Amino acid sequence: MKHIADYVKFHRKSIRLKGYDYSQTGAYFVTICTYKRELLFGKVKNGEMLLGGFGKVAESEWLRTAQIRENVELDKYIVMPNHLHGILFIIHNCRGTVPRAPTLEQFGRPVSGSLPTIIRSFKSTVTKQINQLRNTPANNIWQRNYFEHIIRDDEELKCIREYIINNPLKWQFDKENPKYVERNKDICNKSTEQHIHKLL
Repeated sequence: MKHIADYVKFHRKSIRLKGYDYSQTGAYFVTICTYKRELLFGKVKNGEMLLGGFGKVAESEWLRTAQIRENVELDKYIVMPNHLHGILFIIHNCRGTVPRAPTLEQFGRPVSGSLPTIIRSFKSTVTKQINQLRNTPANNIWQRNYFEHIIRDDEELKCIREYIINNPLKWQFDKENPKYVERNKDICNKSTEQHIHKLL
């Protein structure tokens, strides 16, 4: 099995798998980063993530994702100072049938219950609430895109869960940590995959 670091890559361009049905039953690992990696959600102290007010908004809305959608179950997650990692399961409805609506997203045509639509809704709601709280209408809160990985087996799921749980402990070495980037500019010019692979 590949190391989890093989999957932790952040891209600004589209990273959806062409032709893949993101509304079908499956387990997904997602990472969503703040705009320009702004430290918006709190701070890490002694290996523990301490959520600020905006971080609590993000956490609350992430948990609400499963509350308002019958086809979503949440697993391990962590809100970090400038990003969120989470595992979610998209499941069939209670009758075990697949939705009849078209499931392959096309540009500008979201599909209800699909992973891109779920993440888009989450980002939109958090953006609206935070901008209302700080009186900054129309400000960007999130990067345009997000990272996602399809979890293919139990061993991979276990590995990703451990990665999420240990994320605060590794914050001082995280490429998303501006202080680490400043101290290690040469290292941080390497790919995120290579860097995290050495740290885990």
